[in-house]
Amino acid sequence: MPNQLKAPGFMQRVVPVSVKTWHWMIAEGMAPKRAELIRGVIIEKMSKSILHSQIASILARTLELLVGMTFWVRREDPLTLEESEPEPDVSVVAGRPQDYPAHPSTAKLVIEVSVSTLAEDREMAGIYAEAQVEEYWLVNASERNIEMHRRPMNGHYSEKEIVPFTATISSQSLPEVTIDLSVIFAGLPATKA
Repeated sequence: MPNQLKAPGFMQRVVPVSVKTWHWMIAEGMAPKRAELIRGVIIEKMSKSILHSQIASILARTLELLVGMTFWVRREDPLTLEESEPEPDVSVVAGRPQDYPAHPSTAKLVIEVSVSTLAEDREMAGIYAEAQVEEYWLVNASERNIEMHRRPMNGHYSEKEIVPFTATISSQSLPEVTIDLSVIFAGLPATKA
């Protein structure tokens, strides 16, 4: 972001966009192709490295095998929240795709993979907690760990645990999900890619 846009005078003149207006922009072909709505502001999505794509893909496939047909594992699909419509790397919602006439408004689990956007992805915790997403996992590729946020309460998660890629983790919101991370991350590069 140019430094001018960070100045209070410019920040006060930003025009907020409602979720309803965002949907209209999408329907009319006016929305940027690689963007999402975060707290009423249209944000350009970052390009993804191969490491980012590998981690997100492996986790999505693993979750699909573990949760079966009773949950919908989604890849980069929107969650329609009060003033945001993020597209998390992976989300797991109750039910089947045909159970939803519109994008889900919450999830059992959301996963963001962070290779170069750690600060921004940490900020997303508040948005997901406000939407009552039961668990938010932030995969920190640089530090080789997963930040597990649980128990949303008053717009924050009351529980946070950091586990290394060598551990086994279990989901509280999806009891059938236990993942040996050493198997998931075996063979992936140790640094940013």
